[in-house]
Amino acid sequence: MKNLAGSLWSTIAVVVVVSCIAVAIAVTAFGLRVSGGLALYFVIWWILLFAVLPFGVRSQAESGEVVQGSEPGAPTLPALREKAIWTTFIASIVLVVVAAVFPLTGL
Repeated sequence: MKNLAGSLWSTIAVVVVVSCIAVAIAVTAFGLRVSGGLALYFVIWWILLFAVLPFGVRSQAESGEVVQGSEPGAPTLPALREKAIWTTFIASIVLVVVAAVFPLTGL
């Protein structure tokens, strides 16, 4: 995962490619429109991002390296690129599951 999140461009490439694959699966396999698949994926991705953000974060106070003038509870290394990639993988799975459940609900 650290190799994929090594640079901004590789992170963006992974997020875009995996997102396009997930939306394409939802559109072709479950009959969603492209706009509906993208909208649903966007909502799922952002909700899951806020769920994934706290994982593995250590505060400056916990690590013992408080920067002068900052909040001691501020994170030292938030690893946002890795979390964006993890969120993309999880959101892709959730999108396919949700798109599969939609016909069962009659929506």
